[in-house]
Amino acid sequence: MKTRAAVAVAPGTDLEIREVELDEPRNNELRVKIVASGICHTDAIIRDQWYPVPLPVVLGHEGAGIVEAVGSDVDGYAVGDKVVIGPAFCGECAQCLAGHPMYCVNFYDRNFGVQRPDGSKAFSDESGPIGSHFFGQSSFAEHTNVVAHGVVKVPDSVPLDILGPLGCGIMTGSGAVLNVLQPKPGSSVAVFGTGAVGMAGMLAAKASGATTIIMVDIVPSRLEFAKTLGATHTVNSKEVDPVAAIKEITGGGVDYALDTTGVPPVFAQMINSLGTRGHGALVGAAKPGTEAPFDIGTLLLSGMKVSMVVEGDSVPKEFIPRLISLYEQGLFPYDKLIKKYKFEDINQAFADSADGSTLKPIVVF
Repeated sequence: MKTRAAVAVAPGTDLEIREVELDEPRNNELRVKIVASGICHTDAIIRDQWYPVPLPVVLGHEGAGIVEAVGSDVDGYAVGDKVVIGPAFCGECAQCLAGHPMYCVNFYDRNFGVQRPDGSKAFSDESGPIGSHFFGQSSFAEHTNVVAHGVVKVPDSVPLDILGPLGCGIMTGSGAVLNVLQPKPGSSVAVFGTGAVGMAGMLAAKASGATTIIMVDIVPSRLEFAKTLGATHTVNSKEVDPVAAIKEITGGGVDYALDTTGVPPVFAQMINSLGTRGHGALVGAAKPGTEAPFDIGTLLLSGMKVSMVVEGDSVPKEFIPRLISLYEQGLFPYDKLIKKYKFEDINQAFADSADGSTLKPIVVF
């Protein structure tokens, strides 16, 4: 069938909206009419080739839409189902079977290979095949074929056009807090970075019962916005030493901390801000080869723990409904992070995300 898609063609270049041909869904796939798709930092770094993903490709990995066709081997879905699309995973390796599909041993190939395991691609035009199945979905298209086991059915009670980011960015920040750090009620949490992932982590910390929530950034307007969403303290790390500030606020160090930036000096600050037996997590993407040295001789005595976290260590079919439930109860107002754009304005949405003027852009078809 013919459909429109935004195609990444070269680093640092605007996506091209093209009419493309979409092939038939395979027996393990669903064809989904995309209603809206979030834009994530990962889309930008793949467009710009931080990781060597073959171009041209249809990116997008925070899709939400309506099922239009169901593969012959797929159970549990029907035409008309409203869905959010999560990352792809094999479902068969030791990590998948242990309930940690975001650490699937085939995760890179299934999400960054931009083709099916058999080498076929779902999109094409007169120039030839176009990469598909980015994160199992390639949701910057009006219609796409997606891997069924990463798809989550959602209720009619929540507007479908705001749900896509629950499949990646919002899941990443909130999952790192709720699934990995697991702060205790009354505890202290510091979040480094006030983008959409960091704000989602902050909202999750508040929902978990943490009573001291410290947001760290260099943008005053974002820090002020964080206060309106539940931050109890803010630290401008351009003006003061964030480690000293956090230790003063907490009386010695924070119980839990999250780095959403992937910037080496910030990662070191996150680690050094932890109190005795504190737990820190990193979710921010960095270029391969990035190093962040810290003093293991001194830190050994702290008993701290540091986790590297992919997609919030989530099981999407279990975790996304939890987030929706929290949202419906008014305990996770992530919709306040969102700004919607027309599909035709997708490159403006990328630009606004890059300069920080929009926390979580969503393109609506």
